[in-house]
Order: sequence, then structure tokens, then C-alpha cells
Amino acid sequence: MKKSLIGTMLLGLVLVFPVSAMAGVSVGINIPLPPLITFSSPPEVVVIPETYVYAVPDVDADIFFYDGWWWRPWEGRWYRSRRYDSGWAYYQRVPSFYSSVPSGWRSDYRERRWGGRQWDHQRIPNQQLQRNWSGWKKSGHWEKQNTWGVQGLEPRPRAKQPSRAAVQPRPSRPQPREVQPQRSQPPHRESAQQSKPPQGKPGKGHGKPEQGEKEKQDRR
Repeated sequence: MKKSLIGTMLLGLVLVFPVSAMAGVSVGINIPLPPLITFSSPPEVVVIPETYVYAVPDVDADIFFYDGWWWRPWEGRWYRSRRYDSGWAYYQRVPSFYSSVPSGWRSDYRERRWGGRQWDHQRIPNQQLQRNWSGWKKSGHWEKQNTWGVQGLEPRPRAKQPSRAAVQPRPSRPQPREVQPQRSQPPHRESAQQSKPPQGKPGKGHGKPEQGEKEKQDRR
């Protein structure tokens, strides 16, 4: 009787509200949070070689520290918190650092081996971690600190920014010169000195007649 009544009510809702209107309604789902882990004291961590990811080795659950956050996978989801023991919040994707963490890091930790080499790992107190994690990452502390304690491990080269000296400037294209219009010069006037005959002492064929010629003219 009750089932038939509920079915009738649902049928009435479908008839009253169009399917398209019901499709736009979002249904909120509460995502469960991971169970809390009790620590008698702040946990010590070890740094995963070739990374700046820190792991808690003394608990069965995977708990990592990276870039100021505590991270924890649980039932196919990821959670993070500012504290190691509470305040977990759902994280919508797999964190980027996790691809650098081998799945068998716990076995390597127990055997003190990493990639077939001896791994003299160092346990780091929580207070020291919180005080230094940022500076260690910026200065490349673990590369310089005996390469994470792994004997014979060659650190991966970090990407370097090109120096100014290495950057060759591109050859500049010749800029077109601005051609200034030339003003037309007025025609040169002949100077008065050029138009006048040259002045100077009269030569033989010019000037006063000679004396013999003058006597001939007088006789005429």
C-alpha cells in the first residue's frame, strides 16, 4: 500500500515538472572524511630522495608533507590539511608531487636502499621541518646534503634561467632614413664682374694709337 502511494506521488511529480527542469537541479553529496590518526607526539618524517616530499614512516596510512600542506589519500580520494592529525578537507585531484613518489618507498625505507644504493636516511623532527622546509627547497638543501643520503646518487640538474650574457640580441633592422625635401635653389645670377669686360692695362691692340699712326692721320 505504501509502495503504491509513493509511486503515485513520484508519477505526479514527473507529470507536473518537466524533465528538463529536474535535470538542472544539482544534488549535494557529502564526501566522507578519512578517520583521524592519533599521534602521541608530532610525527617525524623522512624526505623522499630526488624530491622535496616528506613522508611519515611510522604509520600504516600514507601521510605526506609538501609545500606547507599535509596530504593523505584515502579510498581513492585525496585530502589535505594544515595539521597532521585533523582538519582534513577533500582535494579534487591527485596532487602533482605524487607522481614523483615511488609506490615501494616504504620497503626502500626499511631496507635502507634506494635504486640499488645505500640510503642513509635522516629522520626529521616536525618542528625542524616546519621551520626549514621552504628554505631547504629554495636553496637545494638535499642535493647538497650528500644527495638525500643516497650514496653515489647524482642529483638531477635543475632548470636554470638563461643569463643575460647568453641571450644574444636580435640584429636590428635598418631604419629607413627620413628623406627631407630639398628646396629648389634660385638660378645663379651672373655677377657684374662676369658681365663686364675685364679691366686692366690695355694691350698692344687696344688703347691709344701709336705715334706713327697719329702722324699719318694728321697728314690726311
